[in-house]
Amino acid sequence: MNLRLMDPKLIVLAAVVILIIAALAWLYMRKRRSTTANLRRKFGPEYERAVREHGSERKAEAKLEDREKRVEKLNIRELDATERERFLKRWESVQSRFVDSPKGAVAEADDLVSSLMKTRGYPVSDFDQRAADISVDHPRVVENYRSAHEIALRVGKDGASTEDLRTAMIHYRSLFEELVQVPATVERKEVA
Repeated sequence: MNLRLMDPKLIVLAAVVILIIAALAWLYMRKRRSTTANLRRKFGPEYERAVREHGSERKAEAKLEDREKRVEKLNIRELDATERERFLKRWESVQSRFVDSPKGAVAEADDLVSSLMKTRGYPVSDFDQRAADISVDHPRVVENYRSAHEIALRVGKDGASTEDLRTAMIHYRSLFEELVQVPATVERKEVA
């Protein structure tokens, strides 16, 4: 029996199996690191928030990938020039009312951002889902949006100071500006 275990063919076969397993493990780990790096780069601070919320990188990454798939299915579109101009004028109007009525301006800013998102094609019925959807295309400002919305909710309870209201307007403006901006990518048409 011992002679059979020392058979050179068996030893080579075992070595090949071990090498294949090691290579597959290395490829798997490489893919995981690549996935993690890509999601960290794409989502920025939202990645860390998801890890804290879900308790592990693996769960957070699965949730972030689910968000991406969900948003891909949505019909998100750019604004046309007329819509963009209309929203910009509405924002100027809301912002100009802040001095006289900070609470009212924050409530209007919250409504305006929701309206803008709806026009772009984002579902707006549930705030948490809306923030998750926004995080896919605008990960750098989604936390500002959450903060501004939380302040807007406190306005009705008189739980927001004037400085809080000013912060909310700044946060709303950062998301608003990203949502109305003209897309940077311009398609090139080939000349025949």
